[in-house]
Amino acid sequence: MTELPHSRPGHPVSPPPRDPVRHSDYDTVPLTRPPRAEHPAVRSQPVWQHSTQAITPAGMAEASAFYPARARVWERPSDLHPAWRSIARGLRILLETIVPAMMVALAVNLFVAQATRVHGQSMEPTLHSDQRLVVEKLSYNSWLHLRSPQRGDVVVLRINGVDELLIKRVIGLPGDQVEIRDGQVFINHQMLDEPYVVFPADGDYGPIDVPPLHLFVLGDNRNFSNDSRTFGPIPMKNVVGRAWFSYWPPETMGPVQ
Repeated sequence: MTELPHSRPGHPVSPPPRDPVRHSDYDTVPLTRPPRAEHPAVRSQPVWQHSTQAITPAGMAEASAFYPARARVWERPSDLHPAWRSIARGLRILLETIVPAMMVALAVNLFVAQATRVHGQSMEPTLHSDQRLVVEKLSYNSWLHLRSPQRGDVVVLRINGVDELLIKRVIGLPGDQVEIRDGQVFINHQMLDEPYVVFPADGDYGPIDVPPLHLFVLGDNRNFSNDSRTFGPIPMKNVVGRAWFSYWPPETMGPVQ
């Protein structure tokens, strides 16, 4: 086999001759900018060079000192134990459903209506002990001014020094003169028709003038009621709301008259 001159050891390798038919002077692209090392924008920047040193534990410790690991604020769900994922899911349900429901219920209880229970016999025979009622608060709301308490309304009120709420019937309005003679109630010297009273009061009371922004209240069972005959007229601000609807026991279900 014939050995080519340019492939012999020690012989300089030269490129193949250029064919003037296949190549012309327009085949090369002229250099329009200086090389990268000579470019003004690149000359001032350091040139990155790969290190040829072996990675050692000391080198890793030194690198971690310059580039500390970023602390993870919150673990991904896939990184958590299944038990913790269940707890996180339960907390999410709690925050998304139960807490808003409790806030709505609290707002309704404070400003719209609330449930209460009758204690004692002071409102017999209209209301009975352990009867459940819905007390609506919008009617007497001082911001809405829908209506003021009317004579004959059954209201729930609080008395200073008494822990439990009381439920009574409005008898006297601001400016009225209230008097009881022989068990019969007189308002401004006019006898009051009370079809809800079965057991009238014994004895006399008054007369007494109801101050402004106050109410005179009585229980329907007059001889077994702690009412304005004992603690006097009550301020309107002490009225919690109007007894609106009875829902338990089922046989008493309906509006409170």
